[in-house]
Amino acid sequence: MKTFIILLTVLGITGNLFGQGKVNAALQKQIFALFETDQKWRNEYNKINNNEKSAYDEATINREWANADRSNLIVAKKIVQEYGFPGYSLVGQEGSNKFWAIIQHCDDDLAFQKKVSTMMDNEVKSHNASPENLAMLKDRILVSEGKKQIYGTQVRYNKDKKKSEPFPIEDPKNVDCRRKSVGLSPLAIYLKLFNR
Repeated sequence: MKTFIILLTVLGITGNLFGQGKVNAALQKQIFALFETDQKWRNEYNKINNNEKSAYDEATINREWANADRSNLIVAKKIVQEYGFPGYSLVGQEGSNKFWAIIQHCDDDLAFQKKVSTMMDNEVKSHNASPENLAMLKDRILVSEGKKQIYGTQVRYNKDKKKSEPFPIEDPKNVDCRRKSVGLSPLAIYLKLFNR
């Protein structure tokens, strides 16, 4: 979904703070490669949207973006089938965050996203995955289902107002309390990232 193209690339900036033990290096490397593919076409799309030069035309970008997401979905399903949701202890914090980003973009398979959300919930409870990422995945699923989101993480561009705003939020008065409970910044600060 192009309304969700902005991915906060704070993924992995903090490195492998968790899961410093023996990680599955082969799986970690595979996830990093999937993430690189995931981001390539989104970055090219953003270049065109920002009137920057891209080596590809928009039709090529859209086609390759869709192909990459389909391919990544197939591999992500195999990973989940074998390992469950790869948490910090399995692939390090950066690997786990990057795998979550791939799941965020598996919009063509909502049932799979829901399955992973449940798995992530268990990992978050044992401090083995990011509560912020889980909140974003839960919101994404709700928005895809046409429901109100909980944390206000899913944003769209309002052409009339010429700014980005969140999709409808359940109980918006208390959204910042819910955001704080999972480690997210206040909604107003978050929206500034989209409206620079």
